[in-house]
This record gives sequence, structure tokens and C-alpha cells, in this order.
Amino acid sequence: VTADLAALRPGLHLRLARQELVSGVGFVAAPGVLADVPAWLEWWQSDACGDVRPLLLDLDPRTSAYSDYTHWDWFALPRDTGRRAVAGPYVDYLCSDEYSLTLSAPVEVGGRFLGVAAADVYLRHFEAAALPLLRELPGPARLVNARGRVAASADPAQLAGSLTRGPDFAAVLESGRPGTFGGVRLVPCRGVPLVLVVAGE
Repeated sequence: VTADLAALRPGLHLRLARQELVSGVGFVAAPGVLADVPAWLEWWQSDACGDVRPLLLDLDPRTSAYSDYTHWDWFALPRDTGRRAVAGPYVDYLCSDEYSLTLSAPVEVGGRFLGVAAADVYLRHFEAAALPLLRELPGPARLVNARGRVAASADPAQLAGSLTRGPDFAAVLESGRPGTFGGVRLVPCRGVPLVLVVAGE
């Protein structure tokens, strides 16, 4: 039940306090997993002053304000693939109204999908951390997610949020091996479901 998830709160609060890139973090239950509610987000976020507060949403499917999160990439991709995912950048109307990335991973027990563990990162913070590293590479470089959405870019022809067409980035991530496509090098990032795309083979 939802009260059982209170045990997660000290760890979630500590994660927000220690991770300057992370603006929100939590567990999002699959519909029907909890006995007392149809759906639930045990979600906490830090505000501009550094205070930690819960995200409160209408999760009753019988109401017009119902927030159905099951179709969002950050939930659907881990559920459907059993793998970690990076969704966005997108305007996060559910939590912050900020241009954000959401990193998520499936939570399973005994082969049953229970929901996702996830973290939000404001795009401006992610770019500030990634751009200095991307600019050190020998050619124009960018980071893209499994769907080809650019998460950070030091390539003026491919801005953050734009869509890179052509390569099968999901296959690159699944294989875990670098490759090439149309004059660019594709390198899967270790531990994070992003692909580094560098011009020049």
C-alpha cells in the first residue's frame, strides 16, 4: 500500500540533497500494484530554495484532472523493454514546467513489473555538465537517447531537443558496441542509456 512506500523517503530526500543535477526523484508504481490506490507516484522534488516537497497529482482515473503517466516514455520504455531509458528533453508539465530529461529504470520482483525508479534533471543543468566534455572531442558531438532525441550538443547543426534521424540508436544501446553510420561514430555510454554521436568515422 502507499504507506509502505514511506520507507523510501529518507533515501529519496538524501539523493536530492546530494545530487546537484537531480531536481526530482522517486518510484512510480504500475497501475494495480498497490492495494489502496489505482496508481501512485512516490515522487519528491527540490525547489529553487533547496526545500524538498512531494509532487501531488490527481491519480484517480474517474476524474477529469487524472494524470495518466503510463504513456510517457520515461514509464513506457522501461516497462516495454526491461531496460533503462532517458526521456526527453521535453517540457515537464507533470512536475516542474521546465525543459527536462527523465532517467528511469524498471523495477521488477520475481519477473513482475512493478513500476519505475526515476530521476528528473533540468536540461540546463545537464548541458552545463556535459558541454565542456563534448567540446573536448575532435569533431562536432552530441548525446542522443534511444529514440534519437538530442539531450546535449556541441554541434551547432543539432541542437538539444532536436531529432536525429537515420541510425538505430536503440540497437546501438542494446548491443553496447560502438559503430558508424553515415560519416558519424556512435558510441554507447556506459551505465546511461545515451549514445555519443561524433562527426567523422
